[in-house]
Amino acid sequence: MPKTPPRAWQRMLSGRRLDLLDPTPVDIEIADIAHGLAFVARWNGQTIGDFAYSVAEHSLLVEALFGRMYSQAPAKWRLAALLHDAPEYVIGDMISPVKAAVGAGYSALDDRLTAAIHLRFGLPAQIPKTIKQQIKRADKISAWLEATQIAGFSKDEADKFFGKPADETIEGLEISLRPPSDVRRDYTSRCNTLMEMI
Repeated sequence: MPKTPPRAWQRMLSGRRLDLLDPTPVDIEIADIAHGLAFVARWNGQTIGDFAYSVAEHSLLVEALFGRMYSQAPAKWRLAALLHDAPEYVIGDMISPVKAAVGAGYSALDDRLTAAIHLRFGLPAQIPKTIKQQIKRADKISAWLEATQIAGFSKDEADKFFGKPADETIEGLEISLRPPSDVRRDYTSRCNTLMEMI
């Protein structure tokens, strides 16, 4: 008797059924992404405060940093910055050491989901390498801010692991931990605003 393959899809609150192994843009909704990311904790939840620091909040910060650093970038690349961790709404957030231990399987799943998400929001399945590198720079600066403000790292430690950011890039940026409902609303709103600008 043939074995039944394991279930590889997840039911979303929107009613969509997302196949994790073969995701399609049709089954991706901003409401599902914003909701999921607002409840996924960065730093494995090891941050100060009464609320977890979510991937949605992190994504808003990365997009703001990207905008500061590359102010002439078109809205579509700002949207790509906002969506840079969007697959984590279904596969969760893993700290870098765990990703390295898991290996290529995690990366392949992440790549398939990223491509489907990009297509859903009118971006190329794979964004240009230069844009990806620029988003990664903003992501590392975000990690430095998070490490020093809410994750217990000293500035020397953060400089070592993430690189010291330029003062003008981070000037005035303070991380505040908020209820998931507030972050979900702001993430959705920012996505919609950027979509209207494209």
